[in-house]
Parts: sequence; C-alpha cells; structure tokens
Amino acid sequence: MFDYSMSELTAIFAMQGFAGLILFSVFLLMALGLAIIFGQMGVINMAHGEFMILGAYVTYLTSNLFAEYAPGLFDGYFFVAIVLAFLASALLGMLVEWSMIRFLYQRPLDTLLATWGLSLVLQQAYRSIFGAREVGVVIPDWLTGSYPVTDIVELPVSGIFVMVLAVGVTLAVALLMFRSRWGCQVRAVVQNRPMAGAVGINTARVDRLTFALGCGIAGIAGSAFTMIGSTGPSSGQLYIVDTFLVVVFGGAASLLGTVASAFGISQAQSTLEFFLGGSMAKVLTLMVVVLILMVRPQGLFALKVRR
Repeated sequence: MFDYSMSELTAIFAMQGFAGLILFSVFLLMALGLAIIFGQMGVINMAHGEFMILGAYVTYLTSNLFAEYAPGLFDGYFFVAIVLAFLASALLGMLVEWSMIRFLYQRPLDTLLATWGLSLVLQQAYRSIFGAREVGVVIPDWLTGSYPVTDIVELPVSGIFVMVLAVGVTLAVALLMFRSRWGCQVRAVVQNRPMAGAVGINTARVDRLTFALGCGIAGIAGSAFTMIGSTGPSSGQLYIVDTFLVVVFGGAASLLGTVASAFGISQAQSTLEFFLGGSMAKVLTLMVVVLILMVRPQGLFALKVRR
C-alpha cells in the first residue's frame, strides 16, 4: 500500500469501492431473502444458494429462448427473466415449505440438516439437467460497455444496473413489510404467533408466503448474478456463508441491519482483496465480524420485541 502514490491510491479505492458496490448488490439481494426466511421464520435454509442458482438458470434459459425465437425483442429479455426467476424460485420455495419446512418449525437444527440435504438434491438436479459445466448468458447491448468517471475509473453499465435492481428490490421489500396488511401480519406472527392466530391471522398461509417471498428474492439475486459471473450447479454455495454472515452480523429480522451489514462486508472484502488476496481478505473480514459479534451478539440492529 505504501508503494502507491496518493492519486493511485485514490483510483484504487474508487475502483475497488465500486466493485464492492456490485458485490454489495448481490449480497443484499441474497441476504434480503435469507433475512426474511431466517430472521422472520427461524428457518436455517442451507439451500438458499440453490434457489439463487435456479433464478440464474431461468435467466439463462430465457436468454436462449429470446435469442432463438424472438431476436428482435432480445434487448428486453432480462426484464422478463427477472420476473420468471422470481416466480420459479418462489413456487419452488412454496412447494418446499408445504412438503418439508412446515413440519420442522421451532426445530432450527432439523431445518439446517433438511435444507442441506435439499441443496445437494438440487445441485445434482441442476447437474443432470444443465450439465456440470458453467454456463453464461449473453448480455444485451445496452448493458455492455462502461461509463467513464475519470481517466482511470470506469463504471460498467451492467454493474450500475445490478445496483439499481438491488435498491429497487430493497425498497419494494421495505414497503411490503412495513406498509402493507400482509407485512403487518408477518410481523405479528414473528412477535407472537399464538396471539396472531387467536385474532384470525392464518399463520400457516403467512409462513408459506413468507418462505416463498424469501426464495423468490433469491431468484432475483440469481438473475443479477448472471451479469457478473457464470452459473454452475454449485455456484450458490460460494455465497451462502457470506450471506448468513451478513444476516447474523446485521441483526436477524432487521432490514436496515441487513443493508448496513451487506455494505460493510462487501466493501471490506473488495478493498482487502486488492492488497492481500481473496483468501486473506475473507479471513480478516470474518475475524472482525466475529470480534464485533462477541461484543454485540444481537448484531448491528436488533429487533425490539415487547415481552
């Protein structure tokens, strides 16, 4: 670090900061879905990465279908892919909740083992259907190129789009959770499930829709992931640990904590990777997070619940 001039350090921090923003966008989309499932429902979903990869594969299939059957509309395929990725992951999540998760509530270790087994099943299913090799989507022309900020720093258009998508989804989730009738029902079930059921809230339906929403947001994260990387059967496992770290560090069930945690961890990893390498950056980031959690085990922002 001391071998660089001040102008070079400024350019490096700017470039790595923007790279961190792109990583932050993927972390945020992944963590939003997991925060809903883990923070609101207490379910440790180890298959969350596979729901993300389902969204990525749906985006890949949509890209191929538009390229073959509707090449004139190819520039707009990504918007269709986002909707389809959300629906596919949400429907699979709803099926998983109905067939497995609903029998395991209040048993977090059992949900961990069950969803870990589910992740292995989904990985093998993706491997059998799409093959073991990684695949990539063709990015529309309007998402290629970069926007020059200075003579040294350029911002890729695809990265800007991913960030705008993450901000839009975050605002939509915030409005849904805090400004809608369904969001009030979810928060009521989280704070006092027996009382919520006593006043007429269908807690089973709330659980199913909540799990489906969390999985659907992971599908959107998968669509965003195709803009910055290739998709393989086990790609989701590369992000699941970091995603849980974001949720726990930010504070379970805290939307603001999830945003702040995703931003801090992504920026720290991106900057440290340039100077120390990827492995050492993850180790140092994890050490700092663990030390902070030892002092503040409830995370950055804890949900206040009246007992």
